Amino acid sequence: MPPSRWIAVGAILGAIGVGLGAYGAHGLEKQLAAWGYAGDELAKRLANHETAVRYQMWHALAIVLVGIALASRPTPWWQAAAWAFLIGVLVFSGLLYAMVPTGPNWRWLGAIVPIGGLSLIAGWVLLAIGALRS
Repeated sequence: MPPSRWIAVGAILGAIGVGLGAYGAHGLEKQLAAWGYAGDELAKRLANHETAVRYQMWHALAIVLVGIALASRPTPWWQAAAWAFLIGVLVFSGLLYAMVPTGPNWRWLGAIVPIGGLSLIAGWVLLAIGALRS
């Protein structure tokens, strides 16, 4: 993918992250309470949402920076890093977002979330390899 597209993808993920973060700060708690969540369960779901937003935002920024780096020095390692970051955000943050409002029948999603985390880690490793090989 061209560097400008990676920058756009990161920027879009960042914009979505800000929106989801705002919702988490101003409306999510009321919505979850209306659905019957309370106490520790409510706190856990809010914390999961916050974690999803935080990881999405950090990796949106990482994707933008990889796009900028690719514009000056294209390398397959950095392309792979950008893809790993994108997949990681979609799986890790996406599944955490999905788990926030869902009931116990969807807890199995939690077993997939670490795959997204591994993809994020792989992205950082690929970024480092690309830097060392440049």
